[in-house]
Amino acid sequence: MNDILAFSILLIFIVMAPGVDFVLITKRTLTDGKKDGFKIALGLISGALVHTMVAALGLSIILMKSAVAFEVIKYAGAAYLIYMGLSSFIKRKSDLNQDEPDNLKRSAFVQGLVSNALNPKVAIFFLTFLPQFLTPDLNASVQFLIMGSFYAVLSILWFSTIVFLLSYVRKWLMSPKVQSIIDKTTGMVLIAFGLNMIFKAQKTGS
Repeated sequence: MNDILAFSILLIFIVMAPGVDFVLITKRTLTDGKKDGFKIALGLISGALVHTMVAALGLSIILMKSAVAFEVIKYAGAAYLIYMGLSSFIKRKSDLNQDEPDNLKRSAFVQGLVSNALNPKVAIFFLTFLPQFLTPDLNASVQFLIMGSFYAVLSILWFSTIVFLLSYVRKWLMSPKVQSIIDKTTGMVLIAFGLNMIFKAQKTGS
């Protein structure tokens, strides 16, 4: 890998940059606690690793060259974000005061996994950022896996920090009124992200 120091510094800033991941982790930790915060964080990281494996196998390049496949993933990812945002507005008030049964409660891990797996920006990241640091004489797939693993490690450290910090202030933020504000605010942010993805997809497609 070329210029490991530059890669590491840039990756740290990329991981720490606020985005959909931060919104999802914040919402889940404040709403359901530290355990679910860690679960959704692991789901998000697993979703990113899916793109790492795909990029390592060279399938991401095929996806990027297929306009239809790429459009389908972009709209699917946007639709899922909007769905999660809208679900914040229709959440029952009773959910704020009692735990849902495990078999009915939406899996935090799956939520994170699907969110990142359907996010075309993650695929674009692995196809545009990582190749800049590839060494031509070495196996590209192995290098992709190494860089993707490094990304996962940094993400785990950063997401864990976020979850721990939020878990400390959670007890002051558990009143129904505050929870309603948090749900609606994060819901609007997720919907905004989803609509923005659709707008960009339509703009590039026109």
